[in-house]
Amino acid sequence: MKVPSYLDDAQIERLSDLLDQRAVPFKGFNLEALDGYLSALAVSPEDVPVAEWQPAVWGKPPRWADEAERAEVEALLLGHWNMASQRVRFDDDDLPEHLAPLLWLPEEAEAEHPDELDVGRDWAFGFFRGVELREAAWEKWLDEHDWIEEIFARLDQLASGEVIGEDPEAPGAPVGYRERLEVIASLPGMLADLHHHRIDAFTPREPIRKDATPDRNALCPCGSGKKYKKCHGA
Repeated sequence: MKVPSYLDDAQIERLSDLLDQRAVPFKGFNLEALDGYLSALAVSPEDVPVAEWQPAVWGKPPRWADEAERAEVEALLLGHWNMASQRVRFDDDDLPEHLAPLLWLPEEAEAEHPDELDVGRDWAFGFFRGVELREAAWEKWLDEHDWIEEIFARLDQLASGEVIGEDPEAPGAPVGYRERLEVIASLPGMLADLHHHRIDAFTPREPIRKDATPDRNALCPCGSGKKYKKCHGA
């Protein structure tokens, strides 16, 4: 099976079914957690090889029916990775619908729903599992940039269901359904910001080149007619 550049609806459903059967019972990821996990890897401060990130997906190494099924699953996983990698290149307003984050929402998401409905929790859980693979590098970014710390705080609201106040020992305020929706709506923009930062961090900086210093006994380039050592090199 050829690796797709993104997953269509049928492929998403197939991958979701495989995860529910082969991963979730063994403490692996469901589709939503996988989407958060791959999103974290797509914006990670350091690249994470496929061979390193795949095992956590399943929890326990699965046994496939045959080589064809194994190849199909591999292609679906890499197709999902391609999808997450493309998604982070778009801001909120220009994100194509087929690259939208994969997480469960009620059929009428804008209607009133109980605050106990923890939408986005699995996605955030998956994201933080991806962060763990390069924890030291992420910690460095967090120490250097308050805005990244703010993104993590918002994702933690989805994962924990609480907003921690200034006193970390005090009980957190519960996150309501509407607040969860706001965080979910901001996911593409937050991922895009992290992606832009990643690109900047990975881009080599051209050193500032200084003009070559003339030989001390050569004529000074200023045109004075004096030797450099007796003019600008003095």
